[in-house]
Amino acid sequence: MPNTEKRIYVAGHRGMVGSAIVRALTRRGHSDIITRTHDELDLTDQAQVRAFFASEKIDEVYLAAARVGGIHANNTYPAEFIYENLMMEANVIHQAWRTGVQKLLFLGSSCIYPRLAEQPIREEYLLTGKLEPTNEPYAIAKIAGIKLCESYNREYRTDYRSVMPTNLYGPGDNYHPENSHVIPALIRRFHEAKINGAETVAIWGTGAPRREFLYVDDMAEASVHVMELDRATYKAHTEPMQSHINVGTGEDVTISEVAEMISKVIGYEGKIEFDAGKPDGAPRKLLDVSRLRKLGWAPYMALEDGLADAYQWFCSQLNQNTDTKQGNVANHLST
Repeated sequence: MPNTEKRIYVAGHRGMVGSAIVRALTRRGHSDIITRTHDELDLTDQAQVRAFFASEKIDEVYLAAARVGGIHANNTYPAEFIYENLMMEANVIHQAWRTGVQKLLFLGSSCIYPRLAEQPIREEYLLTGKLEPTNEPYAIAKIAGIKLCESYNREYRTDYRSVMPTNLYGPGDNYHPENSHVIPALIRRFHEAKINGAETVAIWGTGAPRREFLYVDDMAEASVHVMELDRATYKAHTEPMQSHINVGTGEDVTISEVAEMISKVIGYEGKIEFDAGKPDGAPRKLLDVSRLRKLGWAPYMALEDGLADAYQWFCSQLNQNTDTKQGNVANHLST
């Protein structure tokens, strides 16, 4: 049984992944969960992070804080993506070590792998080829996070672990019209098209690329599962310089297929058009999740059920904002 008396810091608790991890920990009986908003603690500020760790006496850390976004956001703000993510992970990991935190879980991203990696993507494919140009700065920052964990483990005998999730979606997602990932972007677009009676919905790219999607609460459960593995079991499935574990469903669909699923969930009956002049991103990203399966975890939520749940959450947020007209989705979903 897990020790529910531990003081656990969840960095990024307001984000989609961080909030799901808080839910997963709470379900397991953990009550001493430490959180801070960005206004309370700027993780890019070394002095603030040092003071926070020195005062809080933390036992474990889930590092889910990150600057994230879709293709447009990564292309538009590459400097912010690499700088902010490098600073956050370096500050948190280093100060965790300085204050004696032995266990930490770093959350990466499947974009760490080469753009044309053999499919499905195995953990050992890291650093074997060129990255996808549209999100290279973000990917490099995430690779650095993995290597920070491995380096502190090698030098200081800490127990810092890394999980690499596939594309995530679900409650708490970012529905910004330009900076969101594919599923929330499509949910928003199809919802507005339905409300406004639009005859067509335009989607970036050809629709041919294949993507794997994982419900965020499944990701949170996998994260806690990996964190709670005893050290010997975890080490038996990893290596000192290849310690990250893929987290996904092991199945993928085309962007065209997921767009059809979302339009069906929302009840949009118009036409879907693809703009081949816009970038597709990587042609395929499917993770090999055999390592995680051997460690005893598998996802629960089917994609269509998860999409319905995500749309229900989206609508609930709209309903909470009584000042917003249905034809113009609230900006509070763009955080």
